[in-house]
Amino acid sequence: MSNQKFTTTLNSIQSISVLGAGWLGWPLAKHLKKLSYAIKTSTTTPEKLNLLQVDELQPVLLIIDQGEITINDRSFFDTDLIILNIPPSRRRPDVESRYPTQIEAILDFAQNRGVPKILFIGSTSVYGDVNSVVTETSDLYPDTPSARGLIAAEKVLKKTYPGDSSTILRMSGLIGGDRKAGRFFAGKRDVPEGNAPVNLVQLEDCIGVIEAVIQKEVWGQVFNVCADEHPRKADYYTNQALEQGFEIPTFLPDETPRFKEVSNEKVKRDLGYAFTKLY
Repeated sequence: MSNQKFTTTLNSIQSISVLGAGWLGWPLAKHLKKLSYAIKTSTTTPEKLNLLQVDELQPVLLIIDQGEITINDRSFFDTDLIILNIPPSRRRPDVESRYPTQIEAILDFAQNRGVPKILFIGSTSVYGDVNSVVTETSDLYPDTPSARGLIAAEKVLKKTYPGDSSTILRMSGLIGGDRKAGRFFAGKRDVPEGNAPVNLVQLEDCIGVIEAVIQKEVWGQVFNVCADEHPRKADYYTNQALEQGFEIPTFLPDETPRFKEVSNEKVKRDLGYAFTKLY
Protein backbone atom coordinates (compact mmCIF):
# COMPACT_ATOMS: atom_id res chain seq x y z
CA MET A 1 0.00 0.00 0.00
CA SER A 2 1.54 3.33 1.08
CA ASN A 3 4.87 3.90 2.78
CA GLN A 4 3.22 3.27 6.13
CA LYS A 5 4.22 0.11 7.97
CA PHE A 6 1.98 -1.48 10.58
CA THR A 7 2.26 -4.77 12.38
CA THR A 8 -0.14 -7.47 11.31
CA THR A 9 -0.79 -8.64 14.87
CA LEU A 10 -4.53 -8.83 15.42
CA ASN A 11 -5.94 -6.80 18.29
CA SER A 12 -9.52 -6.70 19.59
CA ILE A 13 -10.66 -6.55 15.96
CA GLN A 14 -10.27 -9.98 14.40
CA SER A 15 -13.24 -10.20 12.05
CA ILE A 16 -14.35 -7.42 9.69
CA SER A 17 -17.39 -7.13 7.44
CA VAL A 18 -17.03 -4.65 4.57
CA LEU A 19 -20.50 -3.37 3.71
CA GLY A 20 -20.20 -2.20 0.13
CA ALA A 21 -17.64 -4.04 -2.01
CA GLY A 22 -17.19 -1.47 -4.76
CA TRP A 23 -14.30 0.74 -5.90
CA LEU A 24 -12.93 1.03 -2.35
CA GLY A 25 -14.52 -1.87 -0.52
CA TRP A 26 -13.31 -4.68 -2.77
CA PRO A 27 -9.56 -3.86 -2.77
CA LEU A 28 -9.86 -2.91 0.91
CA ALA A 29 -11.29 -6.33 1.75
CA LYS A 30 -8.51 -8.07 -0.20
CA HIS A 31 -5.89 -6.02 1.63
CA LEU A 32 -7.34 -6.70 5.08
CA LYS A 33 -7.59 -10.41 4.28
CA LYS A 34 -3.83 -10.41 3.58
CA LEU A 35 -3.36 -8.99 7.09
CA SER A 36 -5.08 -12.13 8.47
CA TYR A 37 -8.42 -10.58 9.37
CA ALA A 38 -11.49 -12.78 8.85
CA ILE A 39 -13.31 -10.91 6.06
CA LYS A 40 -16.87 -10.85 4.78
CA THR A 41 -18.21 -8.54 2.09
CA SER A 42 -21.58 -7.38 0.81
CA THR A 43 -22.87 -6.35 -2.59
CA THR A 44 -26.19 -5.35 -4.10
CA THR A 45 -25.24 -6.98 -7.41
CA PRO A 46 -25.89 -10.73 -7.72
CA GLU A 47 -23.41 -10.98 -10.61
CA LYS A 48 -20.56 -9.93 -8.31
CA LEU A 49 -21.10 -12.72 -5.79
CA ASN A 50 -19.07 -15.30 -7.71
CA LEU A 51 -16.26 -12.82 -8.39
CA LEU A 52 -15.99 -11.91 -4.72
CA GLN A 53 -16.08 -15.59 -3.81
CA VAL A 54 -13.11 -16.22 -6.11
CA ASP A 55 -11.16 -13.80 -3.92
CA GLU A 56 -12.42 -15.72 -0.86
CA LEU A 57 -14.14 -12.62 0.53
CA GLN A 58 -17.27 -14.42 1.84
CA PRO A 59 -19.81 -12.30 -0.06
CA VAL A 60 -23.46 -11.83 0.80
CA LEU A 61 -26.26 -10.11 -1.10
CA LEU A 62 -27.50 -7.16 0.96
CA ILE A 63 -30.19 -4.76 -0.25
CA ILE A 64 -31.75 -1.84 1.64
CA ASP A 65 -35.11 -0.57 0.44
CA GLN A 66 -37.35 1.87 2.32
CA GLY A 67 -35.41 1.23 5.51
CA GLU A 68 -35.82 -2.55 5.22
CA ILE A 69 -32.82 -4.85 4.91
CA THR A 70 -32.85 -7.98 2.79
CA ILE A 71 -29.82 -10.22 3.27
CA ASN A 72 -29.19 -13.82 2.25
CA ASP A 73 -26.82 -14.58 5.15
CA ARG A 74 -27.21 -12.77 8.46
CA SER A 75 -23.87 -14.07 9.72
CA PHE A 76 -22.43 -11.07 7.85
CA PHE A 77 -23.32 -9.14 11.02
CA ASP A 78 -21.50 -11.61 13.30
CA THR A 79 -18.32 -9.56 13.29
CA ASP A 80 -16.10 -7.32 15.42
CA LEU A 81 -16.28 -4.39 13.00
CA ILE A 82 -18.43 -3.24 10.11
CA ILE A 83 -16.83 -0.88 7.62
CA LEU A 84 -19.88 1.00 6.38
CA ASN A 85 -18.99 2.01 2.87
CA ILE A 86 -22.07 2.92 0.85
CA PRO A 87 -22.07 6.48 -0.52
CA PRO A 88 -25.27 8.42 -1.11
CA SER A 89 -26.63 8.29 -4.65
CA ARG A 90 -26.34 11.86 -5.92
CA ARG A 91 -28.71 11.19 -8.79
CA ARG A 92 -31.68 10.35 -6.60
CA PRO A 93 -33.97 13.32 -5.91
CA ASP A 94 -34.78 11.88 -2.46
CA VAL A 95 -31.15 11.27 -1.44
CA GLU A 96 -31.29 13.72 1.47
CA SER A 97 -33.94 11.67 3.28
CA ARG A 98 -33.31 8.24 1.77
CA TYR A 99 -29.60 7.94 2.61
CA PRO A 100 -29.80 8.51 6.39
CA THR A 101 -32.79 6.13 6.47
CA GLN A 102 -30.60 3.46 4.83
CA ILE A 103 -27.78 4.07 7.29
CA GLU A 104 -30.17 3.98 10.25
CA ALA A 105 -31.55 0.61 9.09
CA ILE A 106 -28.05 -0.85 8.87
CA LEU A 107 -26.98 0.51 12.24
CA ASP A 108 -30.12 -0.73 14.00
CA PHE A 109 -29.63 -4.17 12.45
CA ALA A 110 -25.96 -4.18 13.46
CA GLN A 111 -26.75 -3.07 17.00
CA ASN A 112 -29.37 -5.78 17.39
CA ARG A 113 -26.84 -8.37 16.23
CA GLY A 114 -24.28 -7.11 18.75
CA VAL A 115 -21.75 -5.60 16.36
CA PRO A 116 -19.42 -3.64 18.68
CA LYS A 117 -17.80 -1.15 16.27
CA ILE A 118 -18.56 0.78 13.09
CA LEU A 119 -16.11 2.54 10.77
CA PHE A 120 -18.13 4.94 8.62
CA ILE A 121 -16.78 6.08 5.25
CA GLY A 122 -18.10 9.58 4.65
CA SER A 123 -17.07 12.58 2.59
CA THR A 124 -15.52 16.03 2.96
CA SER A 125 -18.46 17.34 0.92
CA VAL A 126 -20.16 17.94 4.29
CA TYR A 127 -18.12 21.14 4.70
CA GLY A 128 -19.37 22.83 1.56
CA ASP A 129 -17.35 25.43 -0.33
CA VAL A 130 -16.56 27.99 2.36
CA ASN A 131 -13.50 29.61 0.73
CA SER A 132 -11.16 28.60 3.54
CA VAL A 133 -9.23 25.72 5.09
CA VAL A 134 -11.51 23.19 6.82
CA THR A 135 -10.61 20.90 9.71
CA GLU A 136 -12.58 18.26 11.57
CA THR A 137 -13.85 20.95 13.95
CA SER A 138 -15.06 23.32 11.22
CA ASP A 139 -18.74 24.17 10.98
CA LEU A 140 -20.63 22.26 8.30
CA TYR A 141 -22.23 24.16 5.43
CA PRO A 142 -23.39 21.48 2.98
CA ASP A 143 -24.42 22.80 -0.41
CA THR A 144 -25.85 19.62 -2.00
CA PRO A 145 -28.66 17.23 -1.02
CA SER A 146 -26.20 14.30 -0.82
CA ALA A 147 -23.95 16.26 1.57
CA ARG A 148 -26.93 17.07 3.77
CA GLY A 149 -27.83 13.37 3.72
CA LEU A 150 -24.29 12.53 4.84
CA ILE A 151 -24.52 14.91 7.79
CA ALA A 152 -27.82 13.35 8.83
CA ALA A 153 -26.24 9.90 8.53
CA GLU A 154 -23.30 10.96 10.72
CA LYS A 155 -25.77 12.14 13.38
CA VAL A 156 -27.55 8.78 13.29
CA LEU A 157 -24.20 7.01 13.65
CA LYS A 158 -23.14 9.09 16.64
CA LYS A 159 -26.50 8.42 18.32
CA THR A 160 -26.53 4.67 17.65
CA TYR A 161 -22.79 4.07 18.05
CA PRO A 162 -21.62 6.85 20.38
CA GLY A 163 -18.19 7.48 21.84
CA ASP A 164 -15.45 5.00 21.06
CA SER A 165 -17.78 2.53 19.33
CA SER A 166 -17.37 4.30 15.98
CA THR A 167 -15.05 6.46 13.89
CA ILE A 168 -15.85 8.57 10.82
CA LEU A 169 -13.49 8.99 7.86
CA ARG A 170 -14.41 11.92 5.64
CA MET A 171 -12.84 11.10 2.28
CA SER A 172 -11.92 13.76 -0.26
CA GLY A 173 -12.33 13.22 -4.00
CA LEU A 174 -11.44 9.62 -4.77
CA ILE A 175 -8.86 8.76 -7.42
CA GLY A 176 -6.80 5.72 -8.33
CA GLY A 177 -7.67 2.25 -9.51
CA ASP A 178 -10.08 2.63 -12.45
CA ARG A 179 -10.86 6.21 -11.43
CA LYS A 180 -8.42 7.99 -13.71
CA ALA A 181 -8.35 11.69 -12.89
CA GLY A 182 -7.54 12.59 -16.51
CA ARG A 183 -10.94 11.28 -17.58
CA PHE A 184 -12.95 13.43 -15.15
CA PHE A 185 -13.01 16.56 -17.36
CA ALA A 186 -11.58 15.12 -20.59
CA GLY A 187 -12.58 17.22 -23.59
CA LYS A 188 -14.84 19.53 -21.61
CA ARG A 189 -14.80 23.27 -22.30
CA ASP A 190 -15.00 26.23 -19.92
CA VAL A 191 -15.01 24.14 -16.76
CA PRO A 192 -15.67 26.52 -13.83
CA GLU A 193 -13.50 27.12 -10.77
CA GLY A 194 -10.20 26.62 -12.63
CA ASN A 195 -8.29 28.49 -9.91
CA ALA A 196 -9.78 26.49 -7.03
CA PRO A 197 -7.52 24.10 -5.09
CA VAL A 198 -8.36 20.40 -5.46
CA ASN A 199 -8.97 18.03 -2.54
CA LEU A 200 -8.21 14.46 -3.60
CA VAL A 201 -7.08 11.18 -2.07
CA GLN A 202 -5.62 8.10 -3.72
CA LEU A 203 -7.14 4.64 -3.31
CA GLU A 204 -4.02 3.31 -1.59
CA ASP A 205 -4.23 6.09 1.01
CA CYS A 206 -7.92 5.39 1.66
CA ILE A 207 -6.95 1.80 2.43
CA GLY A 208 -3.86 2.83 4.37
CA VAL A 209 -5.76 5.18 6.68
CA ILE A 210 -8.46 2.56 7.31
CA GLU A 211 -5.74 0.05 8.19
CA ALA A 212 -4.15 2.55 10.57
CA VAL A 213 -7.44 3.22 12.40
CA ILE A 214 -8.04 -0.51 12.89
CA GLN A 215 -4.51 -1.47 13.86
CA LYS A 216 -4.02 1.47 16.22
CA GLU A 217 -7.58 1.18 17.57
CA VAL A 218 -8.38 4.85 17.20
CA TRP A 219 -12.10 5.10 17.91
CA GLY A 220 -14.48 7.91 18.73
CA GLN A 221 -12.86 10.20 16.17
CA VAL A 222 -13.55 12.05 12.93
CA PHE A 223 -10.74 12.28 10.36
CA ASN A 224 -10.35 14.12 7.08
CA VAL A 225 -8.62 11.89 4.53
CA CYS A 226 -6.96 14.02 1.86
CA ALA A 227 -3.62 14.27 0.08
CA ASP A 228 -1.09 16.88 1.18
CA GLU A 229 -1.09 18.75 -2.13
CA HIS A 230 -3.83 21.10 -3.29
CA PRO A 231 -2.88 22.13 -6.84
CA ARG A 232 -5.07 24.39 -8.95
CA LYS A 233 -7.93 22.51 -10.53
CA ALA A 234 -6.94 23.63 -14.04
CA ASP A 235 -3.29 22.63 -13.55
CA TYR A 236 -4.00 19.23 -12.03
CA TYR A 237 -6.63 17.99 -14.47
CA THR A 238 -4.77 19.31 -17.51
CA ASN A 239 -1.66 17.49 -16.34
CA GLN A 240 -3.56 14.26 -15.70
CA ALA A 241 -5.30 14.39 -19.10
CA LEU A 242 -1.91 14.77 -20.80
CA GLU A 243 -0.33 11.95 -18.80
CA GLN A 244 -3.21 9.53 -19.30
CA GLY A 245 -3.88 10.25 -22.96
CA PHE A 246 -7.22 12.06 -22.71
CA GLU A 247 -8.35 15.18 -24.55
CA ILE A 248 -7.26 18.28 -22.64
CA PRO A 249 -10.11 20.27 -21.05
CA THR A 250 -10.27 24.05 -20.82
CA PHE A 251 -11.05 25.94 -17.63
CA LEU A 252 -12.48 29.32 -16.76
CA PRO A 253 -9.89 31.37 -14.87
CA ASP A 254 -12.33 32.40 -12.12
CA GLU A 255 -10.80 35.18 -10.05
CA THR A 256 -12.93 34.36 -7.00
CA PRO A 257 -13.67 30.64 -7.17
CA ARG A 258 -15.81 28.80 -4.65
CA PHE A 259 -13.60 26.32 -2.85
CA LYS A 260 -12.44 24.67 0.33
CA GLU A 261 -9.02 23.33 1.26
CA VAL A 262 -9.22 20.18 3.36
CA SER A 263 -6.66 19.84 6.14
CA ASN A 264 -5.25 16.37 6.81
CA GLU A 265 -3.14 17.41 9.80
CA LYS A 266 -5.18 15.40 12.31
CA VAL A 267 -4.69 12.12 10.42
CA LYS A 268 -0.96 12.72 10.18
CA ARG A 269 -0.70 13.70 13.84
CA ASP A 270 -2.97 11.12 15.47
CA LEU A 271 -2.31 8.16 13.18
CA GLY A 272 1.24 8.96 12.13
CA TYR A 273 0.15 8.52 8.53
CA ALA A 274 2.15 9.77 5.52
CA PHE A 275 0.23 10.31 2.30
CA THR A 276 1.50 9.43 -1.17
CA LYS A 277 2.01 12.29 -3.60
CA LEU A 278 -0.74 13.17 -6.05
CA TYR A 279 1.78 13.49 -8.91
